[in-house]
Amino acid sequence: MARLKFSEKQIQNINQVVDGITFELNEGTPRSGKTTSDAFKMAYFYLRTPDQNHLVSAYNQEQAFRMFMDGDGLGLMHIFAGCSDIRHDEHGDHLLIYTPNGEKKIYYKGGGKANSVGAITGMSLGSVTFLEFNLLHKDFIKESFRRTFAAKWRYHLGEQNPPAPNHPNLEELDRFIKSGRYLFRHWTPNDNPALTEERKKELYEELSSSEYLLDRDWFGKRVMPEGVIYAMFNQDMHLVKTIEGRVIETFFTADGGQGDATTCAFWAVSFHEGKYYLYRLANYYHSGSESGQVKAMSVYAKEIKLFVEWCYSKWDFPRWNHFFVDPACKSLREELHLLGILTDKADNNSRDKISSNGLKIEVGIERVQNAFSKGVLFYWT
Repeated sequence: MARLKFSEKQIQNINQVVDGITFELNEGTPRSGKTTSDAFKMAYFYLRTPDQNHLVSAYNQEQAFRMFMDGDGLGLMHIFAGCSDIRHDEHGDHLLIYTPNGEKKIYYKGGGKANSVGAITGMSLGSVTFLEFNLLHKDFIKESFRRTFAAKWRYHLGEQNPPAPNHPNLEELDRFIKSGRYLFRHWTPNDNPALTEERKKELYEELSSSEYLLDRDWFGKRVMPEGVIYAMFNQDMHLVKTIEGRVIETFFTADGGQGDATTCAFWAVSFHEGKYYLYRLANYYHSGSESGQVKAMSVYAKEIKLFVEWCYSKWDFPRWNHFFVDPACKSLREELHLLGILTDKADNNSRDKISSNGLKIEVGIERVQNAFSKGVLFYWT
């Protein structure tokens, strides 16, 4: 029988004393050995805790079962083989473990949707494991914290691949960070003993084709989201604190959505030594799906108007001549008109496309890529 080998990081994680820790986050690259280590870590916790009911959550129930209960043969149901059963009761599907200090119920549920919170309302939990923490709904996360208020050994374990630096779920960790009851552990492919040196070399060469992929999937850094534009974005190069030359024009761009994000950006055009530069100075952003709070377009319009006023109170630049809004978002345009903000239809290049290698690429995207490559587009910080 093959003997399971753990890395130093995995052993450190499994043996971590959790006294004084209310939230522990394991964050790092895909295939860095986090989940396997966490399954053994929580198995040890379940054996010792006096609390009976516990929760393992992922985006959906199938993923929670596959990642933590089965775990490619290394999950809880295999760790406790012969002393556990899959059962179902009024609270849902769970793994019933027979331990020396009593039976433990490990419920596994999905938490990625707005209505996921209903599956745990009214439950009393001792601990919660959040798989793919960045993919879970904020309401589900908040309710999970409340479900453990009366626990004898209150503990939460989260794991995730590196999210964007401004991911909204990270805000939910502030309470633990500020109270000094938070522990962060960083992971890379070097922490997974299952990856050979040859495979790691192969992965490094593959990921080196994109700075974004290398930072996120090799170094485990929190970086901007992936995309045909974001892949060209370099924070050291494109984030600036000064504006070259004299600002000759300002304008706004906006797009609206209730489930999707509503955003409005303030832009400035400058002229310096015979060359034009474009700067994004500020941005209003709100997502109904990310925040769990859906706003009416009339509310968005009022908040955008306040954003516009704030921009000109901060910068003494020429007033805007154009306020571009996606033509598909007619409701936002009309609400802005009611508030005295006259808008222009943005050219979203919906018909102007280039075919490259059989793929349709928007001209607008290529223009942004060209602006990055020519060194004329920057984000003010």
